[in-house]
Amino acid sequence: MATDARRAVEAVWRIESARLIAGLARMVRDVGLAEELAQDALVSALAQWPEHGVPRNPGAWLMTAAKNRAVDLIRRDRNYRRKLEQIGRDTEFDHAPDAAAEVGEIDDDLLRLVFTACHPVLSTEAQVALTLRVLGGLTTDEIARAFLVPEATVAQRIVRAKKSLAKAGVPFEVPEEDQRAARLASVLGVIYLIFNEGYSATAGDDWMRPALCEDAVRLGRVLAGLMPREPEVHGLVALMEVQASRARARVGPGGEPVLLLEQNRARWDQLLIRRGLDALARAESLGGAGGPYALQAAIAACHARARAPEDTDWTRIAGLYERLSLVAPSPVVELNHAVAIGMAFGPAVGLELVDELVDEPVLTGYHLLPSVRGDLLAKLGRHAEAREEFERAAGLTRNERERKLLLDRAAAC
Repeated sequence: MATDARRAVEAVWRIESARLIAGLARMVRDVGLAEELAQDALVSALAQWPEHGVPRNPGAWLMTAAKNRAVDLIRRDRNYRRKLEQIGRDTEFDHAPDAAAEVGEIDDDLLRLVFTACHPVLSTEAQVALTLRVLGGLTTDEIARAFLVPEATVAQRIVRAKKSLAKAGVPFEVPEEDQRAARLASVLGVIYLIFNEGYSATAGDDWMRPALCEDAVRLGRVLAGLMPREPEVHGLVALMEVQASRARARVGPGGEPVLLLEQNRARWDQLLIRRGLDALARAESLGGAGGPYALQAAIAACHARARAPEDTDWTRIAGLYERLSLVAPSPVVELNHAVAIGMAFGPAVGLELVDELVDEPVLTGYHLLPSVRGDLLAKLGRHAEAREEFERAAGLTRNERERKLLLDRAAAC
């Protein structure tokens, strides 16, 4: 019974924690304090639910417990009257586990929490850690294991993030219209960074960390529900859904990487593909077909629609990368464009474009540059040069699975 109750607490926490913290942050105007109050409510649940049973409305129970704790803290504060007035009607609730806010109010609170957790006053690492903590409901240990860093490091990032928000006086609000586009781009970037770390782990022994992909997709879906008129939000969701559809096929029986053109497409998740294509259609219907995430989603969709590798429309993919290079220019986009050109018009043409990128400072130390170059050289029969490139790529990557793959390709040359 106690074990069942504990599992219930953990399940409810993963589902309700973001709404709980968001609602509390609106009350106390401090994300750090809100998260502490939510944790106090969690501790209370762990102590009481095994003995008294899981309440009918566990989310409301947690909110009531946290609000009671907030009122206790405020009453002990010297500025009791001023803070109590600031909270106003937010504290007018029964002690019964009720007090659920209206759906629209909850959504507004969540949106405020999203923008606060990804505020530019924080470093990218801090934004990622705080987002996973307060929006994803992950524990410090889970975040640390996902990113292969010590738990103490993640704990410090989260504590510093909360202090930075408080010190800078960051308001708990959705940005004004003139700042919203830039701030939304930052939010989307954090979510996609989380997804990418799960999809292609930068370090460690695993090629993928699926749990991070799932967390990012979940955050993306929540954001799409909160901002249904923002095309790039749907574009990001589309991109992640389609990419995630290939997760099972990207890893072999022994955990080894399986490259796109060698994957068993029957193992691709058709439900995720349909969801992704639907999200892409929504982005396009909202006028967002030319957005960076929508364009990347359209590229992923080309692969998803191809029943076999030879059915892939590489000419269209090359054109989409060309458009992407205009709205989000970067050497990495140019490298991907070169790959598509090589597939559409031959490896010699692709190699010519890749060679133009060799001296790009941004790509110094980027293992995929020599990896792509090695692939094109191998296709041209220049095996000795290809082997050198694969070996160089293997020396640059920090992922053990990828290193082995590259060394195997070098040996095959």
